Amino acid sequence: MTHARREQSLPAVREDAFAAAADAVRSWGDALTGLSHSLHAEPETALREHRSAAKVADLLTDAGFRVTRGAAGLPTALVATYGSGDLVVCLCAEYDALPGIGHACGHNVNGAAAVGAALGLAAVADAVGVTVKLVGTPAEEDMGGKVTLLEAGVFDDAAAAMMVHAAPEDSVGASSLAVGAWDVTYRGAPAHAALAPWQGVNALDAVTLAHTAVGMLRQQLPPGTLVHDVVLEAGHTVNVIPELARARYEIRARTTGDLADARRRVRACLEAGALATGAELELVPHGHDFADLRQDAFLTSAYGEAARALGRDPVDRHGEPMASTDMGNVSHLVPSIHPCIGYDTGGAVQHTADFARHGTGAGADRAVLDGATALARVGVQLATDPVQRDLFLRGVARRRAAASAG
Repeated sequence: MTHARREQSLPAVREDAFAAAADAVRSWGDALTGLSHSLHAEPETALREHRSAAKVADLLTDAGFRVTRGAAGLPTALVATYGSGDLVVCLCAEYDALPGIGHACGHNVNGAAAVGAALGLAAVADAVGVTVKLVGTPAEEDMGGKVTLLEAGVFDDAAAAMMVHAAPEDSVGASSLAVGAWDVTYRGAPAHAALAPWQGVNALDAVTLAHTAVGMLRQQLPPGTLVHDVVLEAGHTVNVIPELARARYEIRARTTGDLADARRRVRACLEAGALATGAELELVPHGHDFADLRQDAFLTSAYGEAARALGRDPVDRHGEPMASTDMGNVSHLVPSIHPCIGYDTGGAVQHTADFARHGTGAGADRAVLDGATALARVGVQLATDPVQRDLFLRGVARRRAAASAG
């Protein structure tokens, strides 16, 4: 902030900025709910979000942001910036959908709310000394676009990273489970199932044994460790011994350390299927591992205050694990928040077609605007709190020094 602005009462600057940011979100209200509806109407899955990313980029270009499309080599990622303050506040916009059931995780709401927050903060960027950075993050439901963007340095200058997630209720402070996945292939040998089955090596048997072994392992896994699998292929005709079986295994755990332990034990089950049948096993990591989510205490408190100022009453889920998100990886580097913004879903939960059907209702539209306003208020709160601003900026400086030393 300039010397003249520092001489003003910080509470007055803050309240003026709160009001201006909220006014900006309201002024963009039709465009933001329109964006949410448009994303919902044309759902695109991981790394195929070409129209979705373009809609976000076009809106921000019209608003005067400097937009880079195809960030970090991902065609459906983008970075849009506004302002020149030393405090860089990142808003993470998700917009990928789920195969077959569209926006059943509410990413149309998530993405539109993040765009709205960026627009709200942009209206006060000069007044509070921030650079607003909207990061369009593809493939959260699959390979984890945020991790690729993180590895490419997109978040290196960020003092804070924020987003909201659609949900049946408002909540703050939850953690998430670390997660990793394998694409699993067993290769055997075909044979006529009636004339010479003994000449075959049955890949279906291998994947069946692995599935059974993992089922027996679950009793010995610690609380919070989960294993999911699906068989994608296991033969094509009943009278031929299956020579190929493909599956995907996903492992979740409370921390990245627990994930590594679980991965070792699940791998042994998969290897057992190969050993027992004579099939060859191939394990290929599917996307990035997601780390457990760590929500920053100051940002969480500021978001709670902002939500309550809008008439919401978020439940404190401090430390409780939810599902998994690549925002967890960001939170290990950058102070982050990932609260949930609630609306009536008729009792439906995420990743169901029923949840998707509520994604353009009046409650979801309000969630877009309230989420945007609340996040913008958090950015203002951080920028106008001298102690926290300095702490967050020093965090950026430490990361840069560590990167240079490394």
